[in-house]
Amino acid sequence: MNFTTRPELVGTFGMVSTTHWLASSSAMAVLEKGGNAFDAAGAAGFVLQIVEPHLNGPGGEVPILLRSAQEGKVRVVCGQGVAPRGLSIAHIRGLGLDVVPGTGLLPAVVPGAFGAWMLMLRDYGSLPLGDILSYAIGYAASGFPAVPRMCASILSGRDFFLSEWPTSAEAWLVDGDAPRPGHLFRSPKIAATFQRIVDEAQACGPDVAAQMTRATEVFYKGFVAEAVHRFFQQEAVLDTSGRRNRGVMDADDLASWQATYEEPVSYRYAGHEVHKTGPWGQGPVFLQQLALLKGFDLEAMPPTSPDFVHVVTECAKLAFADREIFYGDPDFNEVPIETLLSDAYNDARRKHVDMASASHELQPGRIEGMESRLEFLLANAGKGDVSTFGTGEPTFAVLPEMRGDTVHVDVVDRWGNMVSATPSGGWLQASPTIPDLGFCMTTRGQMFWLDEAMPSGLAPGRRPRTTLTPTLVTRDGEAAIALGTPGGDQQDQWSVQLLLRHLHHRMNLQEAIDAPTFQTAHFPASFYPRGMRPGHLAVEARFPAETIEALRDRGHLMDVKGPWDLGRLCAVGLRDGRMFGAASPRYMQGYAIGR
Repeated sequence: MNFTTRPELVGTFGMVSTTHWLASSSAMAVLEKGGNAFDAAGAAGFVLQIVEPHLNGPGGEVPILLRSAQEGKVRVVCGQGVAPRGLSIAHIRGLGLDVVPGTGLLPAVVPGAFGAWMLMLRDYGSLPLGDILSYAIGYAASGFPAVPRMCASILSGRDFFLSEWPTSAEAWLVDGDAPRPGHLFRSPKIAATFQRIVDEAQACGPDVAAQMTRATEVFYKGFVAEAVHRFFQQEAVLDTSGRRNRGVMDADDLASWQATYEEPVSYRYAGHEVHKTGPWGQGPVFLQQLALLKGFDLEAMPPTSPDFVHVVTECAKLAFADREIFYGDPDFNEVPIETLLSDAYNDARRKHVDMASASHELQPGRIEGMESRLEFLLANAGKGDVSTFGTGEPTFAVLPEMRGDTVHVDVVDRWGNMVSATPSGGWLQASPTIPDLGFCMTTRGQMFWLDEAMPSGLAPGRRPRTTLTPTLVTRDGEAAIALGTPGGDQQDQWSVQLLLRHLHHRMNLQEAIDAPTFQTAHFPASFYPRGMRPGHLAVEARFPAETIEALRDRGHLMDVKGPWDLGRLCAVGLRDGRMFGAASPRYMQGYAIGR
């Protein structure tokens, strides 16, 4: 047995893993109350908005993968909002900007998380809205222990809040200063907002579906939308451009959007079907890596060996290069997913992997029409401080820059229902707090390129190509594993490592999570200022010294991190009537709970 920081949990009733113990315990409480996995995931999702507000919020977004045991199929819930009607390349250029700012009001897109949770709960949940939101309301009203990273994020923004974003100072400072780790922190305005939504939803009667429908209307067409509209019409705020810009989102943008169901993009690998979102997220890049790695004997490569790290990294470089060239909102672009996942394409791409040498080139696949896109990327990636490239999701308007992240939820219940969700956006540092609501809007617009030829180019009504990427795995048509992690561009690197070590090296979920991780920033980062570090490879210091030296000898530009620095993975599993749960010990917040 490999070293683990905690046991892999095993049970038969229910299993939850999230990035914060309070969300995990809330989800488990819902299961104990008789709720199903969808109820539990929804409750956890809203609790995470309260207890990790530096990583996600009510004004954020979420992709959800779910499998209903009754239906027997995997579905995607798209909770990624679109660019407002007034957010266009011409508008940004007209302001004298050559990138979409990373913070403020200008990069705001429609917040999709609330609508996505309500859609899932309307169709698959069993408990009334008041039960689902009671945990989040309780923590927001009565307080929760502030985690150190939340306090550090607020501390870094303190002076800026006081001078430029006074509504954020009111919401997040305590007597003019950052909250202290471990002390109770309250968000009374969010509690009041959620309670009003519950009250208006419950006024339509006890029917669960009707309550979720009404709550959606209240958020996107009622008092929430009205408060967003007022604030955006009135305010111009300082952002990463160094200027004060107004946002363009209005009430009509919120009213015209709704969360949707989609079919997953799936790939068969090692006797399993791996399911991801469409190419409006980076999810298919996970599958492209599997398609490339299928041609290597990974079981013959020990999981901390230089061969394993090298081949996984080199395949990631190829897959992420394709992400930049081909991925975008498929409602606006033809994305050649079938080609990208085909054996013929990956047999050809695999030849670029040199087991003796690390690539320092961005090498997307050769599909007609690609050349101009590559030229654009090489000319525009890296307009900023390379020391921060590829390390996470930028969230602050001024230095010192604190980097935010994301959260994650996995749940499986005793009926075999399974959910994997990666909420994010609406970071408290990213945009000024809307005073009537207590939270801010997502700034995902920063992920758009300002080029019409790019599939992830900015256009009104288009979804930004998000990095959010939950994973759901089935085996013989049955739910098997739900997994995911925060981490921006690293999500589909760390998650791939977990699955490979679980399937090929027979590690249990906790062993696979605890094993030392690695990542590359070789490709253009998804977030402002969109940089890249050719040949870069970061590894946790727990890798054997001989592995690190062997990788350096192969030409990798080694970046040795702390022993427990990379990843916040979560996972639950279902096999042979037993459930399994695991969570990363990194940052000392994530926990699995089950019985």
